[in-house]
Amino acid sequence: MGEIPIAVSRLGENDSREAHNARAVKWLLAQPGGPVVIVTPRRAVESASLKRLIAQPNVRHHAWRGFHGGHFDGQRVLYAWPDRQHLKDLWNADADATVVIEWGVEETAEWIEDVNPIQLFPGETIDPSPRAEITLEPLPNGVDEILEYIAGMAAGYSSGLKWNEEDKLKADMMNRPERWASITVDQVEANCRALGMRGDDIDTIAGFLQRRKEGRRFNVRSSYRTFQFN
Repeated sequence: MGEIPIAVSRLGENDSREAHNARAVKWLLAQPGGPVVIVTPRRAVESASLKRLIAQPNVRHHAWRGFHGGHFDGQRVLYAWPDRQHLKDLWNADADATVVIEWGVEETAEWIEDVNPIQLFPGETIDPSPRAEITLEPLPNGVDEILEYIAGMAAGYSSGLKWNEEDKLKADMMNRPERWASITVDQVEANCRALGMRGDDIDTIAGFLQRRKEGRRFNVRSSYRTFQFN
């Protein structure tokens, strides 16, 4: 997600949901950047602090239904109470600043681990933890190059991986099973993440490999049915 300021407001001891929400608002408004956009599960919002923010001029408010996130360039984003699926809207989003209001710890655990955001607790702000440089083992049989190609193609589209690239992957996994036999799903996920791919795309690619390891086959369009990566 780059070097933009990213934070998550988390519930602490003797905390309240409203104070929890207000911390996120205060942090976001303290960040420099463009207009504010708020994303909530529904249009109706009970939080007083969020209502005040929504009422301000030039603040845009979206509900999940009918909204496809990820287009946050040049904006400051408050994402309230997202589940794991909606957190994927924030992968690689080129916002000026982003704050998430956590609802459930399990929902945000993976996102927090990957993004390493500032954590906002009552009376305490925890800065991102230092991270050692991750060195991934090279994947054999040309899989490294395949994933790099797929990541490059996906990065060129605002909506991520296209059907034709998916079909190429599925065809190669069926036509070259020996290439993928020694590759684990965890390795694919780790390498895709290191390549900066979107959460949805990582899940898609890892899901393909998992299905093949379960012995399942894919429906591939005729134009790619015999396709193999070099």
